[in-house]
Amino acid sequence: MPEQSNDYRVVVFGAGGVGKSSLVLRFVKGTFRDTYIPTIEDTYRQVISCDKSVCTLQITDTTGSHQFPAMQRLSISKGHAFILVFSVTSKQSLEELRPIYQQIVQIKGSVESIPIMLVGNKCDETQREVESREGEAVAKEWKCVLWDGGTAALHACPSQSAALNALQPLVC
Repeated sequence: MPEQSNDYRVVVFGAGGVGKSSLVLRFVKGTFRDTYIPTIEDTYRQVISCDKSVCTLQITDTTGSHQFPAMQRLSISKGHAFILVFSVTSKQSLEELRPIYQQIVQIKGSVESIPIMLVGNKCDETQREVESREGEAVAKEWKCVLWDGGTAALHACPSQSAALNALQPLVC
């Protein structure tokens, strides 16, 4: 659990190019960056209203590469909630989340009380490789929340408000 009851560390994982940074920037700043700039690690703070009190989310946007395993382990050990992002245009990106999920389980032990959200991004693209039912099956297997269908960082389409609505039950 968090050191303070109203401060939560949310860690965002996913393969390179799935739109992790775009989703985080859309949520935190309401902006969209249309150029791809690989991330090593960025941290953002977002204050949200949480059950008649204020919660601070410290959101860690992680690298999409596997070059920094020590940073990945540290992010998992310090994280209170996890967002696992894949692109619906890439089945490979969904498969790349499996070892990350397994590492969360290995480091955290039981994940029954740890909020985990599986996010299918790039729903505005026409070449979909991952159908909603496939995401649903993985979410059921991992016992986590699935947020798919309408997630596109490019459009505010309900990205910002949906992210807030989806995160609140996880951390509040």
